Amino acid sequence: MKRLADIPVGGVGVVRYAEGGLSGRLYDLGFNRGAEVKCLFAAPGRGMRAYLARGAVIALRERDARGVVMEDSEHA
Repeated sequence: MKRLADIPVGGVGVVRYAEGGLSGRLYDLGFNRGAEVKCLFAAPGRGMRAYLARGAVIALRERDARGVVMEDSEHA
């Protein structure tokens, strides 16, 4: 199973679903089924990553990004 945190910088994936305690908040932020997400930035050693989802740039902790299950994008 591929997770959002596994997408390399510049990589693109499609959200399958979010799980865990933050799933509702992640859906509110645009990480819902079928959303194409691109990883824009990964901070070295800090565990923070920035993603482009539905036209918004959103920063997530790596541990929170592990709660989003992804599939490959046709645009990857």
